[in-house]
Amino acid sequence: MKITPFLAVATIALSGAAHSDEMEYMPPVTHAATLEECSACHMVYPAGFLPPQSWKVMMGTLDDHFGEDAGLYGETRAEIEAYLVANAGRDRSKGSAVPLRISDLPWFRHEHEEEVSKRQFEKAKSWANCNACHKQAEQGIFEDD
Repeated sequence: MKITPFLAVATIALSGAAHSDEMEYMPPVTHAATLEECSACHMVYPAGFLPPQSWKVMMGTLDDHFGEDAGLYGETRAEIEAYLVANAGRDRSKGSAVPLRISDLPWFRHEHEEEVSKRQFEKAKSWANCNACHKQAEQGIFEDD
């Protein structure tokens, strides 16, 4: 059997996850324009955390991006949206509301609300500050640090 680079990486990723129940991995953003534009204000969240419709709505409303004008227009906006949608997670919502905040998703609440102490949350200042607790978040590793 010929081992391709993809197969080798997949095997390593899967074997690592099997040896550590604590480890959670989400492929990080690798798209240059997305990294550049989004990191200007915050951590670049992995596209797989939200479903395609969420990214479409978010990219269409950048003039009011959580209270800030993150207006981005033209080819760059379209390119970033295409990347996010192509790499989005599956829609796990059971309702008609389109989730825009990762922290509003049921899996996020399940993983964090009982495990994060008041002191940890005060240190992070926001659910959006993944790096406060997950030191390798920007590499897609969200294991408990």
